[in-house]
Amino acid sequence: MTVVHVRDGDPVEKALRKFRRKVEQAGIRKEVRKREYYLKPGEQKRKKEREAQRRRFKSIKKARQGGSSRSKSFRR
Repeated sequence: MTVVHVRDGDPVEKALRKFRRKVEQAGIRKEVRKREYYLKPGEQKRKKEREAQRRRFKSIKKARQGGSSRSKSFRR
């Protein structure tokens, strides 16, 4: 459970920022999105494979671009 300690005199906005940061760090938002609807085990497997493939392609694309992206896009 995420707990945020608030001191006397702290503004509500500051407490909310602390709470949001803690929730994000704990991965609660990610978990809520994941459980928004039920996925069958086969669908979960296919989704996981698609995401892994996307990451692989992204890393390959990044490697092909090579060194500094600024030097290629910067023209006089």
